[in-house]
Amino acid sequence: FCIFQMDTTQESYLDLFPLDAIVYLTPDSENVLEDIDPNKVYVLGGLVDESIHKKLTLQRAQEQSLQTARLPIREYMVKTLNTKNYHSETLAINQVFDVLSTYYETRSWPAALKAGVSSGKGYVLPD
Repeated sequence: FCIFQMDTTQESYLDLFPLDAIVYLTPDSENVLEDIDPNKVYVLGGLVDESIHKKLTLQRAQEQSLQTARLPIREYMVKTLNTKNYHSETLAINQVFDVLSTYYETRSWPAALKAGVSSGKGYVLPD
């Protein structure tokens, strides 16, 4: 059982943390998040990349010279056959948080992805 403390501030994460400590999570990154580093600060993007603003979070991170990473969805999950042929690695903030917190507790990407990636995204864990 894990409890997370959260503080809110109007200050930018760029002013609060060293640039080399920040990892901006975006589904468009080429870098796969392999582990959580307790010395890093992970930014969960609050912008919807699936809409007309493709790659917006990746562009924002690059403009700020930040490291980026994506969740290892395609490394651990497989695309399902579905009537809409819909497959998306873009998750809501609460889903990303569920994935990260479950991974932090279990150190298991399959368990974490099962907890946070709904079947409606078109991905499932292999049998």
